[in-house]
Parts: sequence; structure tokens; C-alpha cells
Amino acid sequence: MKTRECVMDAGAIRRAIKRLAHQIIEDHPSLEHLALVGIPNRGVELSRRLQQEIEAEEGVRVHLGVIDVSMHRDDITLRRQLSTIQASSLPFELEDCEIILVDDVFFTGRTCRAALDAITSFGRPPRIRFAALIDRGYPELPIAPQYTGKKLHTTKNDHVEVRFENVDNEPDAAWLKKL
Repeated sequence: MKTRECVMDAGAIRRAIKRLAHQIIEDHPSLEHLALVGIPNRGVELSRRLQQEIEAEEGVRVHLGVIDVSMHRDDITLRRQLSTIQASSLPFELEDCEIILVDDVFFTGRTCRAALDAITSFGRPPRIRFAALIDRGYPELPIAPQYTGKKLHTTKNDHVEVRFENVDNEPDAAWLKKL
């Protein structure tokens, strides 16, 4: 039997985004050379919200991009259903920008690794960091988010699901599904 528990409501998500934005601002004195690059789907929405928060706080609009990881995953043959391929968009010079990859949930690190491969196929940024709204931690690779909105203790069989109103037509929330 599955249970579903709300672990972040809209207010908690809003506060976590503010916290992430402040961590990023503190770590990047030159925001003009920063790019937030979202991993579809919810990482793109999260990066857009982080961009708005940083602009509201600092009056500087950071670059925004999208990186599709579908063809860079190491588990393509293991997946029941392949992800829909989306166009990557990096409308800035990678060599001139520090990149923050943005995703909704960090679990094993494999999506982040795929994003690193995808990014480097476009160029060589001076530094790449990783931000996640939720870190549920079970890294299978030596990868971890440098910026985290919430650390969540789960079991390996649990599932964390983030919903954003603009993406999913559901109120902003994060749900923990236990088996």
C-alpha cells in the first residue's frame, strides 16, 4: 500500500527558493557572469523562479538556459519509458559564464551527470555547480548539490514528486510517496 505525504507546501517552496537564491547570491559576487540552467521539466521552472528572486534581490538579471539530458542518460536501456526530448537552449557564451544546473529533486546524481555531459558538448564553462529544491540523497556517483532548498530523509524505494502550478496545473507542493 502506498502512502502520500506533503513534505513542502507552496509557502515552504517559496521560502526554499528564497534561501537558494540567497545562497547563490552570496557565492557569486559577479552575477552578470552567472547562468541558471534548468533540467526539464521542473528544473526549468525552478531556474526561472530563482532568476526572478535574484533579480528582485539584486537588480541583476542572470542568464537563463535549458539543457536536455535525454540522450546523455546512462540508463536509457533500463527505463520503461523514454523521456521526451526537448530543445536545449543556452543563449550565452558558456566560456564566459559560471553555470548552476538546476533540478527539482536530487536522488542518485545520474541526472546531474547526464546534464554535465550535455553541457560540455556545447562548450567549457569555467565552473559548474548544482542546485536542487530537494536533496533526498542516495548518491551513486560522487555528485552532490552545492545549493539545497530542503534535505529530505527517504528510503531508496520512496518517490519524491514536486508539482508546480505553471507546469502541472496543480498547486505548488512536494509529495513523498512511500511504498
